[in-house]
Amino acid sequence: MRVGCPKEIKNHEYRVGLTPGAVREYVAHGHDVLVETGAGTGIGVDDAAYMAAGAKIAATAKDVFEKSDMIVKVKEPQPSEWAQLRDGQLLYTYLHLAPDPEQTKGLIGSGVTAIAYETVTDDRGGLPLLAPMSEVAGRLAIQAGATALQKANGGRGILLGGVPGVNPAKVAVIGGGVVGLNAAKMAAGLGAEVSIIDRSITRLRELDDIFNGRVRTVFSTIDSLEQEVFAADLVIGAVLIPGAAAPKLVTREMLSGMNKGAVIVDVAIDQGGCFETSHATTHSDPTYEVDGVVHYCVANMPGAVPVTSTQALNNATLFHGLALADRGLRAIAEDRHLRNGLNVHKGRITNKAVAEALGYEMHAPEAVLAVA
Repeated sequence: MRVGCPKEIKNHEYRVGLTPGAVREYVAHGHDVLVETGAGTGIGVDDAAYMAAGAKIAATAKDVFEKSDMIVKVKEPQPSEWAQLRDGQLLYTYLHLAPDPEQTKGLIGSGVTAIAYETVTDDRGGLPLLAPMSEVAGRLAIQAGATALQKANGGRGILLGGVPGVNPAKVAVIGGGVVGLNAAKMAAGLGAEVSIIDRSITRLRELDDIFNGRVRTVFSTIDSLEQEVFAADLVIGAVLIPGAAAPKLVTREMLSGMNKGAVIVDVAIDQGGCFETSHATTHSDPTYEVDGVVHYCVANMPGAVPVTSTQALNNATLFHGLALADRGLRAIAEDRHLRNGLNVHKGRITNKAVAEALGYEMHAPEAVLAVA
């Protein structure tokens, strides 16, 4: 199989779908790899390094899309990219389709078979290809929030960890999953007063054990959520329903009860955001203000640290990527975790959460693959 890796074109996206190390693995499995020239510039890797790993260099993205049987990316395809996808081609990348009807329509029209990193599962019920970027985003959320809290950036002018004799900032983390855990680790490590809000008592017990009392755990109700958000200087939105649009847990009305100059960081923005007032921003213009509250809603947060993010992502995606290259559709048919990752196949939606969010008929992966 010929595996193609185009350069990412989303605003300030510096990650790349394949590292030279990953290329060597595909080549060792007998595959040809085609990498667009300059694809690794954002992580400090030049074309020569890819060639040394066994890749061929394509002059344009058009060459990569035209000549490849499987496309490996990082972010969801942009309009100019989904227009180049075709029937019979595999697409392996993050998609986040539930809040993105236009991309969904583009992928359906292309006939491509699209596997979304964020819905591939594992035997423990986790999302192993989403987890590394959730770890990065959770940690970055605190760095971004701490910067936004500075007065010159529109924030309250509070140092996250305080100093002796001066209280630290209060940080409320909504959601106790991978993002929430990593955000809480960073915030607590910097000396902030941290609470994690979640609806799972089991998860709250786990978090209580992990932090040994250094972080407050709060069962999520309307009352408790309001209390935590109103008291916080920094609120991290870390809610995830796999494949589905994020629930709007913090309403526009609730902003009036927050501290002026407080900051919210919506890590769930890829799935539409969990704040009613959220809309996607970019690294070049990351924040905006609503009712005196600073919003940070960058949709590709890990792109800010592409060297770390690319390596972590490739570590996670390589195993399933090789399986797809080795066995094609058979790999999806034989592996239930890859079937969970299948979102679109030959014009049909194969993920229940995406179908429900966008009003499409859902086709079971087993059924459409059997037809193919």
